[in-house]
Amino acid sequence: MTTATYDFGYFQAGMELLDEYLLSPQIYWTLGARPPAGEPVYPQLTLGGLLMTEAKLRARSLPDEMAVTFSQLAAKLEIHTRQKRVAWEQKGSKEFRSRLKLWGDYLDEYRKDPASHHDRYGYEVGRRVMLQLLEPYAVNLHPAEQEMYHGLDGILRAVLLPGNFVWNLDIASGFPRNQFWYLYGALKG
Repeated sequence: MTTATYDFGYFQAGMELLDEYLLSPQIYWTLGARPPAGEPVYPQLTLGGLLMTEAKLRARSLPDEMAVTFSQLAAKLEIHTRQKRVAWEQKGSKEFRSRLKLWGDYLDEYRKDPASHHDRYGYEVGRRVMLQLLEPYAVNLHPAEQEMYHGLDGILRAVLLPGNFVWNLDIASGFPRNQFWYLYGALKG
């Protein structure tokens, strides 16, 4: 899992590009920011990535200066979601569909060969988190997409072994079990 400094860097860089990103037709946008030394390259900017990173940062105890800046950026994000609702819905709907396909592909791969894919769950489940965070912005979904979304949860419930939080415990408070049940367990191997 990532550190608070890494997540903060992604969030801050993403917020700097948010207006330009929202006006573009692309779902995935290159950040162009450098991660902290020793950390992996930042993923591309997406609404889902921004929302998930915000949730992770809210859960963490941040140093004072970082906490103040994060609070300002989070307030700006909230304003963006209200004032630019149409752009959020257009991009959020596209990303939701893309992530739904990727999540479905992973679960399909897992069902075909559990032994080869169960250990990727901690990484892959991030897509399921993003789906949940994007859902309020995913408008005009086809009934088949809604059915697929709920059907994949049915598949997941059948193979998930309830257990501990799959990511670092320092962010668990941002993802309560009653809302993010799929983050508490592991897949059968």
